[in-house]
Amino acid sequence: MRIERIELLHVAIPLVSPFRTSFGTMTTKDTFLLRVVTDAAEGWSEFAADPAPLYCSEFVGAAELVLEHHLVPRVTPEITAAEVAPRTEAVKGHKLAKAVLETAILDAELRSFGMPLGTFLGATAAKVPAGVSVGIKNSIPELISDVEGYLADGYARIKLKIEPGWDVEPVRAVRERFGDILLQVDANTAYTLADAEHLRRLDEFGLLLMEQPLDEDDIRGHSLLAQQISTPICLDESITSARDAATAIALDACRVINVKPARVGGYLEARRIHDVAVAHGIPVWCGGMLETGIGRGPNLALAALPGFVLPGDVSASRRYFAEDLTEPFELRDGHMHVPTGPGIGVEPIPETVKRFTTATKVLYAKD
Repeated sequence: MRIERIELLHVAIPLVSPFRTSFGTMTTKDTFLLRVVTDAAEGWSEFAADPAPLYCSEFVGAAELVLEHHLVPRVTPEITAAEVAPRTEAVKGHKLAKAVLETAILDAELRSFGMPLGTFLGATAAKVPAGVSVGIKNSIPELISDVEGYLADGYARIKLKIEPGWDVEPVRAVRERFGDILLQVDANTAYTLADAEHLRRLDEFGLLLMEQPLDEDDIRGHSLLAQQISTPICLDESITSARDAATAIALDACRVINVKPARVGGYLEARRIHDVAVAHGIPVWCGGMLETGIGRGPNLALAALPGFVLPGDVSASRRYFAEDLTEPFELRDGHMHVPTGPGIGVEPIPETVKRFTTATKVLYAKD
């Protein structure tokens, strides 16, 4: 395809309620969209990280710079989605920035063929079970109230964010109140191996998994921790490529993998991680980054691959936003339906995008 224009649109969308994790509290989804116009079709994508480098080293401002000065020049004026990764490989890191570029180009390419992303990736399901992520609360009664509401909505799995001082007792309270629900926890790297004895206290609650308890670069530490607790360890931030996944599996550092397409450089690498995990009998599930519909649609397509056997963080639009940038995604009988339209399967609503856009920048325009 020949690229004619690439635009970056900063958006700021209020969350329906603050979302707190071990690395901070979000009240607004403050990020950018990428719009790629080609001679064949138009493509959209959403940058997954935040304004500050707290979840990972990447953040909005840095991604804009690396896209403008280092990534976009390598993919213009002609490109295919499969060529994005090799052409940008010389730029070290910046997986989330590469992912937003590859996804927008892939969206345009698939739209030009009239092919849905799910079909391209190899999806086998029309709908996927949906889990919900519950942030750290000010009190256990507040946590119980929120979980009760999500279960009433029909979510198939509850994930509790934890940190030192907010772990055993909240989990105990939820388990005692709601019984044998699918329950897991996410630490977002908040602990160290010295906390192994404390984390072992969570074994009694029959959790599906414990997600990313230690630092992202501590694969060995996760392997040692896995020998000391019975709760399955799931790696998230540690897995940035299929190579990482293979290493973690070989070292027995995890029994489950959370695949976030943005974190690994895009949907093509995410599919490779899925394939590596399936080959080794490791279940995977699709993580979330508080995406709008522009990011949620393609995540659902990925989550429909056969190796995604656990409910993902693919919740309904209203979990986070009173108004989405696309037609809202709805939860039906505990499941989310995979978009069937071409490309990422969803269309931005121009008036809504315009209302939430705070700035626009042209990264490339054909002479």
